Formats: sequence, C-alpha cells, structure tokens
Amino acid sequence: MHVAKIHKKHCKLLGDEDSLHVIASNLRQRYVSKDGKCRVNLGPIADKSRFLSDIFTTLVDLKYRWFLLVFTMCYILTWVTFGGIYFFGAWLRDDITHVHDPLWKACFENVDDFLSALLLSIESQRTIGYGSRMVTANCPEGTVLLMVQSILGSIIDALMVGCMFVKISRPQQRAQTLIFSKHCVICERDEKLCMLFRIGDLRVSHMVDAKVRAKLIKSRQTKEGEFIPLEQSEINLGYDTGGDRLLLVEPQIITHVINENSPFWEVGSERLKRETFEIIVILEGIVEASGMTCQARTSYTEDEVLWGHRFESCISMEKGGFRVDHSAFDKVFEVEMAPLSAKDRSTTKGEKAVF
Repeated sequence: MHVAKIHKKHCKLLGDEDSLHVIASNLRQRYVSKDGKCRVNLGPIADKSRFLSDIFTTLVDLKYRWFLLVFTMCYILTWVTFGGIYFFGAWLRDDITHVHDPLWKACFENVDDFLSALLLSIESQRTIGYGSRMVTANCPEGTVLLMVQSILGSIIDALMVGCMFVKISRPQQRAQTLIFSKHCVICERDEKLCMLFRIGDLRVSHMVDAKVRAKLIKSRQTKEGEFIPLEQSEINLGYDTGGDRLLLVEPQIITHVINENSPFWEVGSERLKRETFEIIVILEGIVEASGMTCQARTSYTEDEVLWGHRFESCISMEKGGFRVDHSAFDKVFEVEMAPLSAKDRSTTKGEKAVF
C-alpha cells in the first residue's frame, strides 16, 4: 500500500494518468498563481536564529499588521521601561516626597508618580521638552540614563523609520501595474511554430532595462527510474539574440520559437490536451522613479495554452501618436492550423523536399 501511495503521488505530479485530467480547474495546484505569488509553503524551520541575524530584512518581510505591532511596541516598551527607571530613581532619591519643596535639589524634577515619569521618558526620547519636568544636574546617574535613552532612541528611530520607508517604497506595488495576458497561444509565425503571450505596462513612467524570461515547471521520471518533482527547464525567449530585452512602451507580444531545443518540440494539438505543466513568466526591470529593481510574475497552465490562436492588435494610430486599447489586451481569435507538432512539421517538410 505504501508503494501504491508513492506511485499515485508521482503520477499526480507527472500527470501521466488520464483520469487526473478529468479534474475541476479550481482543484489545479499551481506553482505560481496568476498574480505572481509562489504557492510553495516552507515546512518547519529548526534554526530560526538565521532570521534574527538579518533582523532588518525580517522586519521588512513581515505583514503590515505585524510590522505595525512591532513598530508600536518598540517605542511603547522603551518609554515604559525608562519611565519605570525614572520613577524608581526619583523614589530612591526621595524626589517624589519633595516635589513641591523649592529648596530640594531634585534629580528628576516634577516627577511625583509613574505617569509623570512616563511623560518625562516620552519627552526625553522624542526631544519634546515642555520644560515642566526634566533631568537636572544634581545627579550624574540621571545624566547617564538620559544619554543611554537618547542613544537607544536614535537606534530605534533609524531601524524602524528605515524599515517603514523600505516597506512603503518596495517595488512589489509597482508590479501591480505590469500586466500579462490571460492566455498563452500557439500559432505559426514566418512558417515557424511559435508560442506567444502578451505583456504590458499601465503606467506612463516606463521600466528601465526591462527583460523577460520563462521557466517550464514539469515533473518527470528519468530512464533510471529517478523521480524529479517540479523540474525547471528554460524556455528561450530570445536571450541569445537579445529579444528578451524590451522597450516596454506599449504592450509587447513575446515569442518563443518551438525548435529542436524547445521543450514543446514534440507537443502537438492532441498531446497538449494530455500534458500537465506550468509556464512561469518573469518580467524584471528597474523602476524609473526610484531606481529599484522590480519583478512581476505570472503562470500559464496547460489549459491556458490555446492551440491555433492569435492575439488581436491593441495598437492603433491617432493624431500625434499611437493609442493603446487595453480592452483588447487579452482578446484572441482562432486561426486555421494543422494539429501537428513542430517535430512532425519538420519531418513532413523534409519528406516533401526529398519527394
């Protein structure tokens, strides 16, 4: 039974069982969601000290509700801690009982309870200085305590404000305006079988040095019987000719030529319906406004790859320039095309040439 379970699990990842294709689309497990989020959950991590060694990145990666909690608690705990120390110092020096004595040389002036000590702590760390309560020169320990709190407050300000600035200005928000077509299509271009998808930018400020790449995620079993889950292979989008580098001013149709080096070399119309794979598309560039690197991702599963379709044009001419119609960004239309794979097409052409 254990061997049967392992075999069933392997078949589910490989997609080599016909029954697995009769599954509702909402049950399809994606490696990367359409909005670019990776669907990989990390298991329990024993050595969590590695996250504390890079505390800045750990804080920035926190969700907003947890980050705001840490941000708030850092200041509140510091104020309360030093407020307690000020109150304890005033109690030891008997400043509390002589608070209204004009002849008493107080160390912590006008501190008569914990609330006033807390106000002294907040005023000192935030450099408010109302003047009604203060640390005087009548005790050296008060001066040392004020110096320690000032230094610690500056460190907290640098860390928290820096984290807040980085978190607000992170380029992930810029990726929301980088869009991908809902479908990927396979059609003929210049007598070559090609796989196409469309990308675009909704902002007027453009991405600098934009480049695109794609990965094929597919599990397989080697000839030796080794099972490789979620193997990643490269899909050539023109990195050898520079076609992967884009001037993303208007929507671009990205082309993958299906040749001998393509993982879709032997995939035809009928085989495409039986395949189980996922195409990960990654668009990278530099945000023109901030100079930070931005990355947007999406994925296409086998049921989102349309055989024998093309994209409708979304560019038209108008007075003074060109107009982009984003309502036609995802529109495709069907074309008449043979269901043969690129390999079968080359074989057929070779036979005709010999004949």
